Amino acid sequence: MLPQEIIRKKRNGLKLSAEEISAFVAGLTNGSMADAQVGAFAMAVLLRGMAREEAVALTIAMRDSGDVLDWSDLPGPVTDKHSTGGVGDNVSLMLAPIVAACGAYVPMISGRGLGHTGGTLDKMDAIPGYVSQPDLAVFRKAVRETGCAIIGQTGDLAPADKRLYAIRDVTATVESVPLITASILSKKLAAGLGSLVLDVKVGNGAFMERAREAAVLASSLVEVANGAGLATTALVTGMNEPLASCAGNAVEVKNAVDFLTGRKRDRRLEQVTLALAAEMLHSAGLAASNQEGLHRAVQALEGGRAAAVFGRMVTALGGPADFVERAAAYLPAAPVIRKVEVRRPGFVTGIATRAIGLAVVELGGGRRRPDDKVDPAVGLTELLPVGAEVRAGDALALVHARGEEQAEAAIAAVRDAYAIGPAKPPPERTIIRRIAVR
Repeated sequence: MLPQEIIRKKRNGLKLSAEEISAFVAGLTNGSMADAQVGAFAMAVLLRGMAREEAVALTIAMRDSGDVLDWSDLPGPVTDKHSTGGVGDNVSLMLAPIVAACGAYVPMISGRGLGHTGGTLDKMDAIPGYVSQPDLAVFRKAVRETGCAIIGQTGDLAPADKRLYAIRDVTATVESVPLITASILSKKLAAGLGSLVLDVKVGNGAFMERAREAAVLASSLVEVANGAGLATTALVTGMNEPLASCAGNAVEVKNAVDFLTGRKRDRRLEQVTLALAAEMLHSAGLAASNQEGLHRAVQALEGGRAAAVFGRMVTALGGPADFVERAAAYLPAAPVIRKVEVRRPGFVTGIATRAIGLAVVELGGGRRRPDDKVDPAVGLTELLPVGAEVRAGDALALVHARGEEQAEAAIAAVRDAYAIGPAKPPPERTIIRRIAVR
């Protein structure tokens, strides 16, 4: 099939057949389709959209462009979660071991930071010795022996997505819902999952800032995943403030260890983590209902089993054997810590969450360019939530920086991101809605 004919057909708003979509993905993978043609196809999809059957066919073809993992030798169900990204979102670090402690297997293939949002893989790289991109044998061994492993995507899983995403990034076609859907799900299908739960963020710190946009994306993901044979549900959760009381890499790992061991649990972070755990356990068939799933997840967390699983996972992937017990001693620490002082009394009425994420990037905790190195030690801690009452001189947050100049810039950015008013605002819902196949 001629690439230009496939492009023309989609440009004209016509439905592509599964064979035409497979031909496009084959050309994308083997390089026979030029970058200009791939970009033209992506723009046609952005402008004309795709029917659900087309999006399913695209997702399956991209899945089959590389290896597809097989976990049929494991004695329990295989499940995972995907988040569309936010600030202070270290949910994966607690969620995977909680669900694994309840009898599921969680081969979690995660990504690096994107724009203002943090990346799970960058967080795991803050742990000394942890191999975040192991070979397949080590990955499989870690999953089998500990119940979960958090690693990065290998080049052999859905390679078509890597090229398509790179071209979308420079052709202003990233926002296409069918292409976002196929990008996310092709990798999850290639991971060999039996079920999947999605955390679709909405708010001023999410890629989808409006509720309608988030619902459209969540519905697309759920319908296409189920159409491709992967049992999937989604939760739409709020991101109008950082999810945890910190943002950065090492500081979020420390926060996760504190959560697992019970030393400290941020309220909204706990709500989202346990809601996703309940959903995963129900979807995987390990709980008869979400309520039972929630009960089992709480038991695994409170009884210490989840913390033990996390510790074994870290060790299996090259990290220290006593990491959970001595996380603060192992994690890198920034040399400069400064307080962001409140200038007038009142209540925190709002947070420009995207600005918080960008402040971490400017500190060196994220990337301006894809090849930038991340400083795992820098970040923000003790971030006050919306609704907190403050007095002049109180700390809105603590800045962890490499130097005084970076600290001062971050202090100014965080202060500008916080709105202080005379009255406490009404609380917003953390779990906004659940989306399943109709």
